[in-house]
Amino acid sequence: MSDVGPPEVRPKPVVPAKPPNVGAPSPSNPFPPQGSHRSSSGSILLGYIGIDTIIEQMRKKTMKTGFDFNIMVVGNSGLGKSTLVNTLFKSQVSRRSAGWARDDKIPKTVEIKAVSHVLEEGGVKMKLTVVDTPGFGDLINNDNCWEPISKYINEQYEKFLKEEVNITRKKRIPDTRVHCCIYFITPTGHSLRPLDVEFMKRLSHSVNIIPVIAKSDTMTIEERLEFKQRVRKELEMGGIEFYPQKEFDEDMEDKSDNDKIREAMPFAVVGSDKEYQVNGKRVLGRRTAWGIVEVENPNHCEFALLRDFLIRSHLQDLKEVTHNIHYETYRAKRLNANGGLHPISSNDTQESNL
Repeated sequence: MSDVGPPEVRPKPVVPAKPPNVGAPSPSNPFPPQGSHRSSSGSILLGYIGIDTIIEQMRKKTMKTGFDFNIMVVGNSGLGKSTLVNTLFKSQVSRRSAGWARDDKIPKTVEIKAVSHVLEEGGVKMKLTVVDTPGFGDLINNDNCWEPISKYINEQYEKFLKEEVNITRKKRIPDTRVHCCIYFITPTGHSLRPLDVEFMKRLSHSVNIIPVIAKSDTMTIEERLEFKQRVRKELEMGGIEFYPQKEFDEDMEDKSDNDKIREAMPFAVVGSDKEYQVNGKRVLGRRTAWGIVEVENPNHCEFALLRDFLIRSHLQDLKEVTHNIHYETYRAKRLNANGGLHPISSNDTQESNL
């Protein structure tokens, strides 16, 4: 017998152990994925960087600091401005909650009333300021009744500008600029009033205007469609641009989405802060002799379209257009008229130099 030893046993190659949690980073999976990645420009990334976490970082910071949103409502008395705003934010945020009563006398001139509330939902805080304009269009002679509103809008730009050009400025400048102006059109079923055209023409270049047809349940569906088409045509003939403006569409996706919104405007809306029982459900609505007009039912009115557009899809864009377009236009003209970029003294006028 030959002396044969035991077969040679070769050690298995050692494979490095994977991290205990391999995959996309998350609170329960903090380890980055392994391997190479390709960037949008085509270059190869040799591993996970973490750029995508910027969204989560922004979300956390917003939840901590909150944000401001300032909305102005303009229109004749009795069109349901306060009720619509309360319906939009499902809270008593209108001027009535600040001590106003239904029997208050109509002001001799347009007055500006601003009421602020802090709303919180899902851990996100929003300081909402509702700016009402009692007295607008209610007088026999409404010449230049838009001037107090224009002055107020420019005063808020001026306040922001003064804080911005100060040598030592606040870390977070209070933002009182009007981000959105909802203009209430009387549901006549005929055409826009000269006052409507003049107001929107004069203010459309300094604030985001969203026209709505108030109390649209006073018209039939056919009357409502014809009125909407007539209003759109009159706005186009008057050269009036309402938000979202076509020139601000950033890409084809934005253009497609905004075209659908522009085709639906002005939104025919109904507001109500009262609930009724309909088919076993509690709904916001208005009781009539023939039934309940459901505010959030798209077959009854376009309130849901306005709410989703204003709050759920374009709120941030409204703030950005206000800052990057309307405020920058005011800022450039103001500083040019003031002789350049330097701290503005407290003696400077609050009114626009446009």
